[in-house]
Amino acid sequence: MTAKRIGILGGTFDPIHYGHLNVAEAAEAALGLTKVYIVTANAPPHRPQPVASPFQRYAMVVLAVGHRPGWRASDMELRLQGTSYTMDTFARFHDRGYRTGELFFVIGADAFAEIESWRWYPAILDAAHFAVVSRPGMPVTALPARLPALASRMTQSTDLNPDSDQTIVFLIDAATADVSGTAIRSKCEAGESIAGLVPPIIEQYIEQNGLYSPKGSGRRASETRAEAAAGSLHGQE
Repeated sequence: MTAKRIGILGGTFDPIHYGHLNVAEAAEAALGLTKVYIVTANAPPHRPQPVASPFQRYAMVVLAVGHRPGWRASDMELRLQGTSYTMDTFARFHDRGYRTGELFFVIGADAFAEIESWRWYPAILDAAHFAVVSRPGMPVTALPARLPALASRMTQSTDLNPDSDQTIVFLIDAATADVSGTAIRSKCEAGESIAGLVPPIIEQYIEQNGLYSPKGSGRRASETRAEAAAGSLHGQE
């Protein structure tokens, strides 16, 4: 039987965009992930609340991944009250019967660079493998120097003992789109095109539902984003 390799990518997805999708694609290709869960966060701490509603954010994830074999949109965090934390997400996957060694937490290098400030660090690194993918301005090759205490846990090899639960930080150097939710919301607010930043079906959904426009957003999409939450699900906008 082929060993399970379960990818988990989380974020507020306000909206989901090509940066998110490129990170997940790179991890899937490099590590041979058998399934990828895209988990929409509920309430992120220490940062502005999402502009789009939970339903809208989850709907966009469903639209973005529905045609991808092995990819699943997950609302496990949205069905719960309160703040979304990565460690809690891992616990829910463990409760579903997945072993630690089967879980691969997919994250951009820019978000992983702040891992030392996350809640439950460093224990969180023992709950799943981390699949860290280069982002514009933060290549994975810079992480050993950025996080010297974790350098011994990092590898650019994709070899893995399927019978071991020892967790590894996999460094995946791949090109990913230079885009953020903040930039997309700002463009929508200014009436500019977001073509090429999100899949066409997401662009259509945003337009049809009037998301991120000055009238419909309730607050300016160009507000400066607060610092990424320490250990929130998953520090990826």
